Amino acid sequence: MAGKVAERRAALRENLVVIAERTIAQSGLSALRARDLAAEAGCAVGAIYNVFGDLTDLVLTVNARTFHRLGADVAAALADAPQDPVEQLVVMAQAYHRFAAENHQSWRALFDVERAPGEAAPDWYLQEMGRLFTYISDPLAVIFPNRDPQDHALLTRALFSSVHGIVLLGLDEASAGVPTEDIDRMIALVLRQMTHSA
Repeated sequence: MAGKVAERRAALRENLVVIAERTIAQSGLSALRARDLAAEAGCAVGAIYNVFGDLTDLVLTVNARTFHRLGADVAAALADAPQDPVEQLVVMAQAYHRFAAENHQSWRALFDVERAPGEAAPDWYLQEMGRLFTYISDPLAVIFPNRDPQDHALLTRALFSSVHGIVLLGLDEASAGVPTEDIDRMIALVLRQMTHSA
C-alpha cells in the first residue's frame, strides 16, 4: 500500500513539474498559479503542497531542468568550437544567447525566481552555475595563464555577467536599442576586446 502511495505521489510530482514547465515556457513565471496547476493536474490545491513545500520549490525544480538544458547546449557548442580560446568564449556566449532567445521565458525564470532575503541559492543552482563558470574559466586560463586565482575567478564571473547583461538587455529591444540580429556581433566584439590584452 505504501508503495502505491509513493508511486502516486511521484506521478503527481512529475505531472506538476511538466505542467509548470510548459506554463512558464509559454506564459512566463508570473502565469504560474496553484489553482490553475491543480485544475490541469486534476488534483486538489492542497495536494500540490503535499508534494512541494511551496510554488518556489516547484519553480526551482523546473529551473533545474532548464539549467541542465542550457549547460548541455553550451557544452555542445563548445564541442564544435575552434581551438582558439578566445573564439571558444565567443561560441559559448553566442550559444548562451541562442538558448535565451529560443527559451526566453524559461531562461528568465532562472533569474527571476524569488528567494527570502539572505537565503542561499540551492546546491543544484550553484552546481549548474559552477559548470557554466568552468566552461568560461578554462579558456581564460589559457588566455591569461599567470593571473592570480582570485582575480581569475572574478574575471570569469565578470565575463559571464557581461554576456548575461548584453543578452538580457538585447532581448528587450526597448531597453538596449540593439536589434536582435546584432547581439551576437556585440558579444563577439566585447569578448575579443576584453581578451585583447592577452
